[in-house]
Amino acid sequence: MIGEAFRGGIFHFLSDPKDGVTGCYEFFEDGLLVVENGRITQLGDAEPLVDELDISVRIHEYAGKIICPGFVDTHVHYPQLAIIASYGESLLDWLECYAFDEEKKFDDADHSLTTANHFLDELLRCGTTTAQVFGTVHPESVEGFFTAAEQRDLRMICGKVLMDRNGPLGLLDTPETSYIDSKNLIERWHGRGRLRYAVSPRFAPTSTPDQLATACQLLREYPGTHLQTHLSEDKEEINWVKSLFPSCKNYLDVYKRAGLLGKRSTFAHCLHLTEADWEILQDERCSVAFCPSSNLFLGSGLFDLPRLQFADVKVGIGTDVGAGTSLSMLQTIADAYKTQRLAGNDLSPLSGLYMATLGGAKSLDCDADIGNFKIGKEADFTVLDPESTPLMSYRMQNCKSLEERLAVIVLLGDDRAISATYANGHCVHDRDIDEES
Repeated sequence: MIGEAFRGGIFHFLSDPKDGVTGCYEFFEDGLLVVENGRITQLGDAEPLVDELDISVRIHEYAGKIICPGFVDTHVHYPQLAIIASYGESLLDWLECYAFDEEKKFDDADHSLTTANHFLDELLRCGTTTAQVFGTVHPESVEGFFTAAEQRDLRMICGKVLMDRNGPLGLLDTPETSYIDSKNLIERWHGRGRLRYAVSPRFAPTSTPDQLATACQLLREYPGTHLQTHLSEDKEEINWVKSLFPSCKNYLDVYKRAGLLGKRSTFAHCLHLTEADWEILQDERCSVAFCPSSNLFLGSGLFDLPRLQFADVKVGIGTDVGAGTSLSMLQTIADAYKTQRLAGNDLSPLSGLYMATLGGAKSLDCDADIGNFKIGKEADFTVLDPESTPLMSYRMQNCKSLEERLAVIVLLGDDRAISATYANGHCVHDRDIDEES
């Protein structure tokens, strides 16, 4: 795709609002974003730039809308889409009652591909253009996901679950088979187009020390890969880890001793960590996925965002479907705002939006390619409609600043607020066309 431009309100972050709101973002009330071959080539006020464009450049008009970078979901399970909103239990009961049975179906290649297509269609409808995604223990689940993502030219991260104990038949591998299957998937998919691979032990209780050592071996042999897993989500889970790894100091120490900490390691939840844990995560340059909707749904606990920010640990937001109840990052940010109020903390909608865009990209070590509209980056963006519902339209009449308008979008918006989604410069979702069909 060569020579297209997008005109409307344009908003993106330059830095984290927690370090000071002044200068942390850039906004063009009537802006122009120029894209060539999937990359951003120009950004600025529309009037002077339009006059400079070649006559062959097509201009997409989004008057009254706000174009912002595509959302980044740092933690989600695509095979659990069909069990979203299953009646809530504690984490371990929920896995036994719902997740494990559903994941058994993904040894079938056709089922995996069909589900991946449904999942990605929903993700894009919600304005999310990048996600770090769990498959299942079956290689077919990752093949299906990457096939569907490649067809849409998306920047996605995914991996096969490693799970060699404490699970049902049909969902267990071994250290040997997990190594072989993961190695084959990495060599086939990692770095292909815009795709990356994540070594993915489900969580410490379902991996033996030998399998965690296998995960470390894969990371060393393929240093550009990612690591994703869960950490300290639930107190019952934490006690279980203590019983399974009695020689380790605590939950995080299990992963540290296994050699799984690094700048591309993402740990989801992290609700019950010690001061020493936060220091280790900072020293090892690890990232954390904040999953507020899931934490509320399962009653797991409240995330200590100020402590994490004080430790300067990278953080992104994860929908964590299927325990999370929506793939909408807007709804998930709204839940993040509420959980922080319950914890006695503040989370500005601006900070939430940052974590869902540039902050998420940084947490996944993808910010060289995505996250904002710096020249040369990939053209992944979503078009927000501030008046997508009658209530939002009514509320917007009383907004006196850009930040208040963004707050209304974040706190009242959902998938209906996404007018269009673009990946690598091409349209992958158009609300008006979808509604007509």
